[in-house]
Amino acid sequence: MRVIKKRTLQEFWQRNGDAKKPLEAWYAEAKAAHWQNSAEIKAQYGNASILKDSRVVFNIHGNKYRLIVKINYPYSVVYIRFIGTHREYDLIDAEEI
Repeated sequence: MRVIKKRTLQEFWQRNGDAKKPLEAWYAEAKAAHWQNSAEIKAQYGNASILKDSRVVFNIHGNKYRLIVKINYPYSVVYIRFIGTHREYDLIDAEEI
């Protein structure tokens, strides 16, 4: 998959140092993946939440952080829509961001 954009993750882990390794691991796994649909993501990440409009919420670092992506499956592109703490996640609408 092509992940757009890594810089968002890098900026986040610069502010939250403990997020660096888990986000780097997620990024490497996402780049190596060939997800064709949400069922394949759920098979790999059992605790991921599948939302409408091809959005997926990943729990990062033991659910301390939440990562929302929007996936264009036919083109194998993952767009990072949000990364934040659990508290910050609670303040947004995950299906609209």
